Amino acid sequence: MNRLREHIEAITPLTDEEFDYIKNFFVLKNVRKNQFLVHEGDEVKYEFLTLDGIYKVFYIDENGKEHILQFAKKNWWMTDYIGFFKQKNATMFVECLQDGAVVCLTLEGREKLSLELHKMEHFFRIKLMNGYIALQQRIMLLLSSTPQQRYEEFSKLYPDLITQIPKKYVAEYLGVSRETLSRLYSNSNK
Repeated sequence: MNRLREHIEAITPLTDEEFDYIKNFFVLKNVRKNQFLVHEGDEVKYEFLTLDGIYKVFYIDENGKEHILQFAKKNWWMTDYIGFFKQKNATMFVECLQDGAVVCLTLEGREKLSLELHKMEHFFRIKLMNGYIALQQRIMLLLSSTPQQRYEEFSKLYPDLITQIPKKYVAEYLGVSRETLSRLYSNSNK
């Protein structure tokens, strides 16, 4: 739980007493490769903070095509946020790509922490704001850039992920075919 404290204190300092209270709301879970944390159709009970491993958040359209919305690595938050915040069944999946660990937080726990500790309300607000900004940047990039530009931006922002994630997932995330990704990779290494 020390890593949880470090993660929170990157935004707001905590006393030992505050952290002793906060940590009671989180549950540590070890996750195996190919294990699902969220499965379409299931109740979305938790939001997850990644401690270790790499995860993908995706949905499958009516034609059976997979669309990756997000990758998550150390210190990133993830879940099916529509299901989590609206307390509806999941429309997405969260799958582990590498063995890892997460801490789990319920919506009730999140709300109680925010209500009782201004520091946690501030922490969650900053995290949500940063996530929203990242989402808008991703949408703008998808709408207004070439596949080459999307690949270069992904490589620049996440150089570690480009080597740790199977290329087919990178291609799905960028909205290109596996063959196009191979060309983009070749072009950028010239």
